[in-house]
Amino acid sequence: MSQLSTLPGPDATASGPGDPVTPVVGRAREVELLVAALDSGAHVVLEGPPGTGKTTLLRAVAEEAHSAFVFVEGNAELTPARLIGHFDPAQVLEHGYGPETFVDGPLVEALRLGALLYVEEVNRIPEETLNVLITVMSEGELHVPRLGRVAAAREFRLVAAMNPFDAVGTARISSAVYDRVCRITMGYQGADDEAAIVDLKAPALDEEWRTRVVALVRGTREHADVRVGSSVRGAIDLTRLAVSLAGRRGVPTTDWHVGLDAALVALSGRIRLTESCTRSPEAVVRELYEAQFGAEPTPDTDDDASDDEGGGAPGGA
Repeated sequence: MSQLSTLPGPDATASGPGDPVTPVVGRAREVELLVAALDSGAHVVLEGPPGTGKTTLLRAVAEEAHSAFVFVEGNAELTPARLIGHFDPAQVLEHGYGPETFVDGPLVEALRLGALLYVEEVNRIPEETLNVLITVMSEGELHVPRLGRVAAAREFRLVAAMNPFDAVGTARISSAVYDRVCRITMGYQGADDEAAIVDLKAPALDEEWRTRVVALVRGTREHADVRVGSSVRGAIDLTRLAVSLAGRRGVPTTDWHVGLDAALVALSGRIRLTESCTRSPEAVVRELYEAQFGAEPTPDTDDDASDDEGGGAPGGA
């Protein structure tokens, strides 16, 4: 990984051959740490809640280094055979067991290419599959029955990602894994960075309205009744939904009722309430929405707002 270099600036970007560019907003420190870890020969685990840009970060680093990138979705169905590969039964009948009849799985592909192997949700995969990864990280090679030894190319690195706050369908990562990786933790970006991400991923809209949307989503992470709040993806979907709803209703995107409906649809399924909370997710979202955009306008307020060219103040508040 000696060709890797630290990406520039607070809003670093990276690109691979022929582009496209993968923007990395507000992650200069994490980019630097990941590049340094991979360049030193280490394998890495990225820990953080959903929507903090773990995949985007790694793709940017791979593009900048012009390195191959192999993606693996971690789940309970990821068996060692699916990770390693298998012999093609029809080819085996005709030619027997050998390299030419073996179908590479993502792990073997990454080992041969010297690629970055990205295993998402590593704490969801079975222990026997984790053991395969532990062996590869320790020995730099893999022994496959009837195929033989598959050595890791010099550039091969394993990067695993996990959400340490999700307890459903996950298992505790053993110390044997942590002993073989460097660990980088990733929290949510700041408000300005999240606003920049929404501006990048969603249609361009009134800046004040977008700022309030980001504040609304960030508020889900601090509410007393919310155990797990929404990531910036909630703000992106809320913005896109508001644009679509406003177009269908023939009203400004900043219409109060458009924003509320978009917030309910985008956020109510993303938040997880505390066990002691007796309210619905919709009630919590509405409370947070009104804190940013004001109470529901009266009919008189709506009439006054419609006389203004821009539909009144953002959100109709």
